[in-house]
Amino acid sequence: MDAHRRPLMDRTLPLLTEGYAWLPNRMRDSADAVLRTRLLGRPALAVRGPEAVRFFYDEGHVHRHGAIPAPVLDTLFGQGAVHTLDGDAHRIRKELFLPLLDPDRVAGLTEHVTAAWDEAVRSWSERPRVVLFDEAGVVLTRGVCRWAGLPHQAVDAEPLARDLIAMVDGFAAPGPRHLRARRARARQEARMARLIEDVRRGKVSAPADSVLDRVCRHHDDPDEPLDAQTAAVELLNVLRPTAAVSWFVAFAAHALHRWPAHQERLRAGDGAFATAFAHEVRRFYPFAPFLGGRTVTELTWHGESVPAGGILLLDVYGQNHDEKLWGDPYIFRPERFLERPAGPDELIPQGGGDPATGHRCPGERITVGLLESLAVRLARLEYTVPEQDLRIPLRRIPTRPRSGFAVTGVHAP
Repeated sequence: MDAHRRPLMDRTLPLLTEGYAWLPNRMRDSADAVLRTRLLGRPALAVRGPEAVRFFYDEGHVHRHGAIPAPVLDTLFGQGAVHTLDGDAHRIRKELFLPLLDPDRVAGLTEHVTAAWDEAVRSWSERPRVVLFDEAGVVLTRGVCRWAGLPHQAVDAEPLARDLIAMVDGFAAPGPRHLRARRARARQEARMARLIEDVRRGKVSAPADSVLDRVCRHHDDPDEPLDAQTAAVELLNVLRPTAAVSWFVAFAAHALHRWPAHQERLRAGDGAFATAFAHEVRRFYPFAPFLGGRTVTELTWHGESVPAGGILLLDVYGQNHDEKLWGDPYIFRPERFLERPAGPDELIPQGGGDPATGHRCPGERITVGLLESLAVRLARLEYTVPEQDLRIPLRRIPTRPRSGFAVTGVHAP
């Protein structure tokens, strides 16, 4: 019997119970960093390593269309999102996002977010207790909405932030978290679709070449703009990932609390170290456990096979903690990125490959830019960390410090 036809036990339930450790635990004994398993009722092949990243992102091997489970689409990405497209359709839709990666635009978003942070800090000093994860979500949402050109009268940052965070928090969780995520997406898709229709009818003005303007004018088909619902999905796919940087802000605060020696270089404004610190936060702390795609044809990797229509998994968490790549993967050491820049297919917290042509997250540059600036502000902020539960449970996807990282006695620098 062919290797990929041998019966395998489905491992979906262990994934739900083991979280981030599910795939690395099973790949630990594989010399070639490859694992044949079964997931969501389909044969699956899991791979890891820079060479495997290039294998995974080869469009001749994997399609995203039909690969993302409906519960994830209904919470995290939205139906019809760019993440579900392949080939020319994917490249055309991605043209909507790639100009946003221009350095001047990234700098503009960072300026809006840091201004919102500085505004918020003044109010934090008047409050007895602040949960950084929650507050960062509001700051990031307020900043990205201003940058994206959303009219202030159409946006209430706090409830929008709660919904954006809920979409991310519930995509991989059964039960109440998932229901909250679905409701949040439905609510905000409807609101953004109404806003897009109002812009197209001339009832609301969108600043020229703003994100809102670009979404309203984007055409997949030369003769037709995106329908309002799909346009709303893609507008949220700018707002939601920016709000999700609140996970990394909470992780950065956690790192500075555990290893306070890094504060001095950040406070001093060492730009190279701030970038290295941002990369190490993204490498060290768990966010995406793995990425998946539907196999176009039968694939073989290091002697293990998966049939066409199966699942190819890229072990993101395992690769970011691979001793062969990092030497000391469970030590938080930003200096590693000053000693040797990581290759694009080595550090993959937001995917691998080329964001211009493939499925690597186009917002990665934005994430790094925001985290650089906010880490410096965190290091310069004066506060007390009271007794709380700062454990980061690996069974929870996406995880974060259980307390959200609460602080007291905040004083602006």
